[in-house]
Amino acid sequence: MTWSIAAHDPGTGAFAVAVATRAFGVGANCPFVRSGVGAVSTQSITNRYLGPAVLDAMARGLPPADAIESALAGDAGRGIRQVHAVDRHGRAAAHTGAHCVEWAGDARAEGVSVAGNMLAGPAVAAEALARFGAAGPSALPFPERLLAAMEAGQAAGGDKRGLQSAALLLVTTEDFPDINIRVDDHPAPLEELRRLLAVWRRDREPGLRTAPRKADPSGLVDLDAIEAGWRARGLELRFRR
Repeated sequence: MTWSIAAHDPGTGAFAVAVATRAFGVGANCPFVRSGVGAVSTQSITNRYLGPAVLDAMARGLPPADAIESALAGDAGRGIRQVHAVDRHGRAAAHTGAHCVEWAGDARAEGVSVAGNMLAGPAVAAEALARFGAAGPSALPFPERLLAAMEAGQAAGGDKRGLQSAALLLVTTEDFPDINIRVDDHPAPLEELRRLLAVWRRDREPGLRTAPRKADPSGLVDLDAIEAGWRARGLELRFRR
């Protein structure tokens, strides 16, 4: 009932999932990422326990195919599950259960996997994968490549019921995402996701450089420097002293 792209960007170390569906709040259910480990999407009749289980297995060194099989081993509903994953070595794998609603399947290349079910046809996955490959790192930044791939899949028919929600989840070096954008209920969720990504670029991305992070656990704490940043944005704010 969903399609998604899971990918790894070796240049930045990022892992990401972009996903869309004709259901409410897909970002709360399907995408999972972990710094240094991989990206996973769990779909169809979604079992959210599968995402962390696949990431845990890949963190132990299992390749994505074995990690997925390990996670599904105790799931009596494997026939109605779809799961796909990418790891830090660029390996990709997917499972589409025998009972998933047609069209259901995947398309893969080095460092990227596209998978979906209840889609208009195989062109959805094929066109999304082709667009991701065509929009190389020199042409588009990684998040925009993911959105371009999703838009190509939508142009090829997407979820045959239409769309309601979409999400983009991306992690680089930290234990929490750099990007966690969700469109839970919207008549054109991919368009809204692109708008929100532009807002993230403007309002949130600059602050990541000075936020607390592994390389600098406290981040920027100089009151004068922070206030100078506020003034540069037209904000007359001051800390208490």
